[in-house]
Amino acid sequence: MFLVLGGAGSIGQAVTKEIFKRNPKKLHVVDISENNLVELVRDVRSSFGYIDGDFKTFALDIGSKQYDAFWNSDGNYDFVLNLSALKHVRSEKDPFTLMRMVEVNILNTLKTVRQAKAKGINKYFCVSTDKAANPVNMMGASKRIMELFLMRESDDISISMARFANVAFSDGSLLHGFNQRIQKKQPIVAPNDIKRYFVTPQESGELCLMSCLLGENKDIFFPKLSEELHLITFSEIAENYLKALDYTPFICDSEEQARQFFNGENQMPQGELNYWPCFFSQSDTTGEKDFEEFFMDGETLDLDRFENLGIVKSSLSFEGQKLDEFLSRVGELMEKQQWTKIDLVEIFHHILPSFQHMETGKYLDAKM
Repeated sequence: MFLVLGGAGSIGQAVTKEIFKRNPKKLHVVDISENNLVELVRDVRSSFGYIDGDFKTFALDIGSKQYDAFWNSDGNYDFVLNLSALKHVRSEKDPFTLMRMVEVNILNTLKTVRQAKAKGINKYFCVSTDKAANPVNMMGASKRIMELFLMRESDDISISMARFANVAFSDGSLLHGFNQRIQKKQPIVAPNDIKRYFVTPQESGELCLMSCLLGENKDIFFPKLSEELHLITFSEIAENYLKALDYTPFICDSEEQARQFFNGENQMPQGELNYWPCFFSQSDTTGEKDFEEFFMDGETLDLDRFENLGIVKSSLSFEGQKLDEFLSRVGELMEKQQWTKIDLVEIFHHILPSFQHMETGKYLDAKM
């Protein structure tokens, strides 16, 4: 019997479908997005049909009293999988969205794992991110702090996690944005100095489910990816993407030139090629790490159990007093209903002294 939290996001939908395919006795899905839940049900019905078990979705905010009432009315599950997250680096652009990221990524995780513990749930799984390894942005740091809280809770309930790469064409991702730009006849824009690993939605679902079902307490699963074979820049992805659609990338010198492309103001090369405008530039926004990593120095790895998956086996060290101080200081700010980004950065640094926050003063919302 399964409860999937944040089950209507890209990864949540992938996990839900992997569970559904295995005909569970009970599968309940909670997400704040009513529309995405509708699409999830349509997708499942169109792809797999029906199961004998109890399959239901609930449009609820995990942090709400309504969710608490839902949990208290049932709570009878073997596995709770938490896929809810604010995942965008751009979410730290203002102090209010940043505090909501703290609430979703840390406080709601702590709330739901404690609820699961009180009900005697067999296993609690929570998705993390590659950006939690040596974080340089607040999103990655929030997930790192979440991992520390879960390590403490794992003394009383079995917990496993997963760190993984970008999910190709997931909602809100740059690749998903490529689809939107094509539909809206707009230029493709991407950084040419940022390299990323990618996994498919199905691979993300399989990774999370394997960690949940096969992971031992405190295990953190991650994909074993080859730097030579899998690491690629966004600009390279953009060019390959356009070529797959039978377009030839037309490299522009500025955002303005790219925007004006479809107005017929550009001198196009002669020939019959089908061009699409692109603008590639170096990244200059806050929190953009130029490479990805799934583990850190000092973490013990198991690279032998699975062919394509690695496992961080070491229990992440934490200081209980600092965890309590984090909750107290965040609670005080929320009670006052007044805080700045600097306040939250200082609180993060207190619990993560080695956190190297990359602040440029510019955010992705300031670019195309």
